[in-house]
Amino acid sequence: MIEDPQLHQLFEAESEEHLSRLDDGLLRLEKNCTDQEVLEEVFREAHSLKGSARMLGLTKIEMAAHGLESILNTARKGDSLLTADTIEHMTVVLRDLRVMVREALGSTPVTTETVINSTASPELAIVNLEENAKLQTAPQKSIEDLAPSRTPSTFVEPFRIETVRVETSKLDDLLTLTGELSVIQGRVQHRLSMIDEISEQWLILERSRKKFQYGSCNVDGLDKSSEPLRKMLQMDNEALTLLGSKIKKTRESFYEDCTRFEATAITLQEQVHSVRLMPFSVVFTLFPRMVRDLAKELRKEVELEIEGGEINVDKHILEEIKDPLMHMLRNAVDHGIELPDVREHQCKPRSGRLRLSAVKEGNNVILEVQDDGCGLDIQAIRNTALNNGLYDEATLASMPQAQLQQLILLPGFSTSTYVTEMSGRGVGLDVVRANVERLKGEILIKSTMLQGTMMQLRLPLGLSTTRVLLVSVGGYLYGLPIEFVVTSQRVKDENIFTLEGRPAFELNGQAIIAPGLADLLELSRSDVLTQKKEGGIEETVCIVIQVGEERLGLRVDELLDEEEVLTKPLGAPLQRVRNVSGMAILGSGEICAILNQADLLRSAHKLAVVPSQGKPDRPVHQAKACILLVEDSVLVRVMEQRILEEAGYEVITAVDGKDALNKLGSRPFVAIVSDINMPNMDGLAFTAQIRQEPHYRDLPVILVTSLASNEDKRRGLEVGANAYIPKPSFDKSVLLETLQRLIVK
Repeated sequence: MIEDPQLHQLFEAESEEHLSRLDDGLLRLEKNCTDQEVLEEVFREAHSLKGSARMLGLTKIEMAAHGLESILNTARKGDSLLTADTIEHMTVVLRDLRVMVREALGSTPVTTETVINSTASPELAIVNLEENAKLQTAPQKSIEDLAPSRTPSTFVEPFRIETVRVETSKLDDLLTLTGELSVIQGRVQHRLSMIDEISEQWLILERSRKKFQYGSCNVDGLDKSSEPLRKMLQMDNEALTLLGSKIKKTRESFYEDCTRFEATAITLQEQVHSVRLMPFSVVFTLFPRMVRDLAKELRKEVELEIEGGEINVDKHILEEIKDPLMHMLRNAVDHGIELPDVREHQCKPRSGRLRLSAVKEGNNVILEVQDDGCGLDIQAIRNTALNNGLYDEATLASMPQAQLQQLILLPGFSTSTYVTEMSGRGVGLDVVRANVERLKGEILIKSTMLQGTMMQLRLPLGLSTTRVLLVSVGGYLYGLPIEFVVTSQRVKDENIFTLEGRPAFELNGQAIIAPGLADLLELSRSDVLTQKKEGGIEETVCIVIQVGEERLGLRVDELLDEEEVLTKPLGAPLQRVRNVSGMAILGSGEICAILNQADLLRSAHKLAVVPSQGKPDRPVHQAKACILLVEDSVLVRVMEQRILEEAGYEVITAVDGKDALNKLGSRPFVAIVSDINMPNMDGLAFTAQIRQEPHYRDLPVILVTSLASNEDKRRGLEVGANAYIPKPSFDKSVLLETLQRLIVK
């Protein structure tokens, strides 16, 4: 019995198709048993039925189908000839196969036992088939006899085909047509607005005519002697009334038709989408065996948890996301999760935890691959980026941790000193990024040293149409996917300043790099990028987009409208154009380029730094001084954090030296307050390590610890601490005064 409803439905449709083709093929072989083309077709059907039965654990069906496959295989290779008797015996087996299938589907108990020895030689398989056929000479009930008896008066249900198998290419074409229908709907709305304008113009004309005809001396500054008004008076009132009535009826009917058209188009699109929906479990079921075999080969222990397999998405997403998920899982097992002995030494369970989950969030689905392994080595990423010439040392030192982690998605980027056949952090991850962006999604990486790594993919549920924000640059139209747009606003020219040699502005206290979209697209500069408003104030339209955790401002000429479009890929030879994901035809008939938000962000990072034109770099606001607090005790950590925050400092906390190293590069700090006695990496080792890096050589470090002997103080100062405050004599005023003295110094 097949318990799973979905598998039950699929096997019911598929097995019926295989059995019908087998039946048809055997009938054709009776007429010509040497027809090679028919032999190939029947062999493939038996092979496919065997494979389906094996996957579902239907042993009897598998063995019988394998026996048929073996006989047909020898015949198609020319090793033996099919006889009329052999074909007849195969027909008997086919009849019994139908009964077995019905039993597996829970509709008919099996009363015959015809199983071919699939492990024997082809000749023996034929003998076994013949022997089994002899057992059928005893009177048996036919398949029809197995059904419940019916009297002539019993109602017989009409023949119905419940399922139809359709080629996926036809579904793809149908989905494309529904997308075109959405575009046509937009064009119809555009025509409706034109009818509204005609109706409004007619009303103006009618009011002007009546105003002049019934006593007004002039209309719009014209008197009755003017030629246009004299002709207006001579117009047939009845004809004008009829024209107005027709315009009104046309407008009302068009509105009604548009409403029905919109409802039908939406319903059709939803129905087509539902046909293409499949659960993530179709892909997820491929991974447990892969993870198990890979872990065994690497002598690791890994427990894979899977959640959200029941969520349905477009089949195209499943096809495109299989390889990225496979890359991510293999990377996690190979380079994320440690060996059992290493994990035990780190006070972790010997078995690593790997979690694959899918969650539906609005019109998107969130896929996460999370492990509890060693995490990403931020310093190794910095060194690799520096050695590869991607960024200079100063840029990497000031780069946020989130942006550093995203570097592993660059082509060929790997911190591993060796390459394995399995994987490598960075090996294949550029493929993950490319596939995700092709699906109009985004990828986010979060990692903590010794705690693990999480890779999150955000993908849209549907792929047929895209809602875009239309902007104008240099006289051309461009569309930005609306799901990546954070806000849009006009920025005064006086509020635009340079930050690290690039134009920027302030948004909610945060500096946003805001290059001109024309610069990113390498277009000629727009003449209307800056618009003068009343009073001579100059403003620029700026669109803020967000990709992952990074924001980017785009200065454009004009913000136009939102529209639903069908994005079409670029044809040959333009298979891949930087910053552009495709083209679309708008409702007005104009052609619009749809921009790739991830490419725009990368182009902004690579944009050449231009000299400041009179406006020097300046901070956005006077941010709070930030202190890194390193303390493993929750109680002490909370207490010290409150003291520092009440004194006006911003506090970032870490639970040990390893955690502190991971967070140290996330942002600039004015000082470090650290305990000494901590797990994983104590305060002395942490201080000694950061003093080896020139960037942190002068960063004030205050050790606050319960180790109060003179020897402990000497050790603390030797590794490079600037101050030592014993906890037994701890006083918050001493801590704050020490901080103030060291920071000012």
